[in-house]
Amino acid sequence: MYGGYDRDDRPVRDESTSGRELMHDELQRPDRHEHGPLAGFTVGVTAARRADELGALLQRRGAAVLHAPALRIVPLSDDSELLAATKELIDQAPDVVVATTAIGFRGWVEAADGWGLGEALLDRLRGVELLARGPKVKGAVRAQGLTEEWSPSSESMAEVLDRLLEEGVDGRRIAIQLHGEPLPGFVEALRDSGAEVVGVPVYRWMPPEDIAPVDRLLDATVSRGLDALTFTSAPAAASLLGRAEERGLLPELLAALNHDVLAACVGPVTALPLQARGIDTVQPERFRLGPLVQLLCQELPSRARTLPISGHRVEIRGHAVLVDGELRPVPPAGMSLLRALSRRPGWVVSRAELLRALPGAGRDEHAVETAMARLRTALGAPKLIQTVVKRGYRLALDPAADSKYADV
Repeated sequence: MYGGYDRDDRPVRDESTSGRELMHDELQRPDRHEHGPLAGFTVGVTAARRADELGALLQRRGAAVLHAPALRIVPLSDDSELLAATKELIDQAPDVVVATTAIGFRGWVEAADGWGLGEALLDRLRGVELLARGPKVKGAVRAQGLTEEWSPSSESMAEVLDRLLEEGVDGRRIAIQLHGEPLPGFVEALRDSGAEVVGVPVYRWMPPEDIAPVDRLLDATVSRGLDALTFTSAPAAASLLGRAEERGLLPELLAALNHDVLAACVGPVTALPLQARGIDTVQPERFRLGPLVQLLCQELPSRARTLPISGHRVEIRGHAVLVDGELRPVPPAGMSLLRALSRRPGWVVSRAELLRALPGAGRDEHAVETAMARLRTALGAPKLIQTVVKRGYRLALDPAADSKYADV
């Protein structure tokens, strides 16, 4: 069973779990017509938490996945800042506590238990106005034997802020359970209105201990080895941008994300560091992993180039081609040639130009002939690409489509 191609475009066994060599089961059996909507695409995952879940959702839909956590989470039991904030709230009661995430609230209580402060914390929370952002957080609050005073149906922190400001916060002490995500304008608005704000830093983010996977992810993005890059937290997005800047790759990364690699974020807050750099992002209507994957299932196939060639319908994806709906894995060099040909469908492209499209091919035009032979074999339909003697190669575009693509 083969899952990809080596540097010489020879098939290799799928013994890796990342990169172009990581092929989904459907990619490994090109004679099958059944494949997921993301088959033929490679998606990068920057998440530290729930990365396995996101990766599994993507792979079940056919994607190859390259994972590199852009951050690591400080273990709660070792977090001195969280311990200090917990003691401070127990000793000096707040007027309001805002619980923002279910996993963060549960983790906070569990950490307090580990420090012998669990009961004291729960007793303190029973005597304050407790607000829960959304139904999942409300469930976590009630699981601890507590009752929230209010929860917005929209799951929006903006609605929580509106309620607090309407109540009046001048002179009130408000504790906010943070979860690594920035809350733009939230804390500032409360302080500007006279509140004392105490942050409870649950799950603080730190740089990854091993930076090599992040560098591989950056290299894959810059070289267009990815079709999409997913972000589930703003700190992860900021961290990836920061690492690119350290390596002098920021301009190349921004160019890739603005033109060729889709930046997909779980929600608007996550997208903020990217948008601040001028990167356009896509986000699902519901800020969850499932809707994020469904969005990719819509966006990536819609961006694939589809051409009528030699009586066949050919859809060019990231590392594979659909020929009449049949998935055909293509070696990286072959994909480079196919993309060069598809930029001017039906037109002759010279060997010299195709040679320039081959990564690291040097000056020997024989490399084009070798890669072209392997491309034709991979496509399973040799007549899709025509050899024009002494001139080069062209896609055998159907005559009815010639006029449509004449000026491409």
